[in-house]
Amino acid sequence: MRELIIDLDAIVSNLNRFKEISGGAKIMGVVKANAYGHGMVEVARKLQFANIDYLGVADVDEALELRAAGVTTPVLSWLHDPKQDFLAALEGDVEIGVSNLEQLDRVAKAADHTKKIARIHLKVDTGLSRNGATLAEWGLLVQGALDLTSQKLVHVVGVFSHLSSTSEADDKAQIASFGDAVQRAKDAGLSFELRHLTASDGTISYPGLGLEMVRVGLGLYGLSPFVGRKGSEFGLKPAMIARSVVAQTKRVAAGVGVSYGYLYKTKAETTLALIPVGYAEGLPRGASDQDGPIAGVVIGTKRYPILSRIAMDQFVVDVGDDEVAVGDEVVLFGDEANNAPSVDELAIAASTINYEIVTRIGGRFKRSYLGSVK
Repeated sequence: MRELIIDLDAIVSNLNRFKEISGGAKIMGVVKANAYGHGMVEVARKLQFANIDYLGVADVDEALELRAAGVTTPVLSWLHDPKQDFLAALEGDVEIGVSNLEQLDRVAKAADHTKKIARIHLKVDTGLSRNGATLAEWGLLVQGALDLTSQKLVHVVGVFSHLSSTSEADDKAQIASFGDAVQRAKDAGLSFELRHLTASDGTISYPGLGLEMVRVGLGLYGLSPFVGRKGSEFGLKPAMIARSVVAQTKRVAAGVGVSYGYLYKTKAETTLALIPVGYAEGLPRGASDQDGPIAGVVIGTKRYPILSRIAMDQFVVDVGDDEVAVGDEVVLFGDEANNAPSVDELAIAASTINYEIVTRIGGRFKRSYLGSVK
């Protein structure tokens, strides 16, 4: 009744496109937040089959879930519980992003306890003002890593940061700050294999940076990281289709109010179609507000606007006199090339971004996969 179809081959196609864009840099496929709603384990297995260089997750629990599923690709985790002891992470060969001396100390204690050298990436805050050592703290973090390297407790694999994507001028200032931080680390005697700074947007915008690795999240799933631009402009293919069925139809007279608040009343005698998807599945309630662009769905080959209030479990569309029957397929979003509404259209109608739509979609949706790896 509610299905998310995930095209894993499309994800591999997008991976290959980013290999072209990045000019041969290593690719970290970011699979945090359940692979942006696409299914972390299934996507990671497919990416491993496609020989991706790295996987990226937010927290250690996500990384350990991948290991439990048999994924052996190098994986980096960078957002940590203040009480994380890192023992399980090291036992699972998870690489750890380190943003401050306190984290570094906990990593060192875990390395000493497990007798495993911790593979770490040092993060410097170049202007996003989230996790990462400030430029003032950077020297102390580098020196701490050098001391622990000499004790054979840690091995620094990489140095990384994250762009704010505010403007080209802001990005370039961060790129310069990152270059300075890298040079300071080298001058202090720190050696490492990887520098990584750009996500999907920065990788597309600044392909000539010459860094050893890029991190690709949203773009991996075929979506554009730029508001107002489509993924197809960059050779990307959406990997998720959200579809349901018509659960009920009814013929009603003119002037009938539809759903909560009667945002919509029928203009003439018409047929209403009920679709069993609501905000419990992650379909934004705000997408049915009528003070801006209106979301729509496709039934058969025709698009119908969602004019009435989206409820927890369902919404209604007015299909007029069209031949619409119970059981007909309803496409909420997918690939525009196949006449589906795009994730971007739904995001605009809900006054949000495509990232939020795909990461929140779920609830009672069942996921199925095209191109699965056993």
